[in-house]
Amino acid sequence: MRVGLFGGSFNPIHFGHLRSAEEDREALKLDLVYFVPAASPPHKAEGELAPAEHRLQLVRLATKGNRHFMVSDVEVRRVGRSYTIDTARHFLQTLRQPATLFLIMGADAFADLETWKEADALVTLCSLVVHARLDEREFTHGGGPVAVLQRFGYSKVQDHYVHPSGQTLSFLQTTILPISATSIREKLRRKESIRYLMPGDAEDYIERHSLY
Repeated sequence: MRVGLFGGSFNPIHFGHLRSAEEDREALKLDLVYFVPAASPPHKAEGELAPAEHRLQLVRLATKGNRHFMVSDVEVRRVGRSYTIDTARHFLQTLRQPATLFLIMGADAFADLETWKEADALVTLCSLVVHARLDEREFTHGGGPVAVLQRFGYSKVQDHYVHPSGQTLSFLQTTILPISATSIREKLRRKESIRYLMPGDAEDYIERHSLY
């Protein structure tokens, strides 16, 4: 079974997240994509986030109706900071079928990968999927991405990279929707409409609970 793990603060989730996850699923032939809202991500300030239970419920509302999309509360239930290495180990231990994990991340996160907890172990447990706004050749030409590839020992094989452990690294260009969680929060603070930036049920939930 091929399983994607799409972690993030989802503060809030929007159509950009959903469309990129759908294109990842299709391109990599994933059986399931698990959305994993972080309770306390180490790279974000606490004051920026809506309560974890609300963000979790927004993700559940936004993903319903897609049988390939699942939502995990593992990081919301976990005490303390949300570290991806702990989440990867959780899925490998608890999925009913043996699974190949594909960790989905943005280009900025990939550039900072060596700062993640137990990053060397993480790249042996999961294949990586990086959303690159630029063509892969342009993206990997920069010093940061090249340094990350070298740091973890990835080598180029056809249209992707391979780690010595056998796990892969793929750069995918997905449809770029000009939507960001930051802009949605700003619109809400200005009392502007966020209709058509996220699924309607999620929008209604935000209004009902006066989030942001």
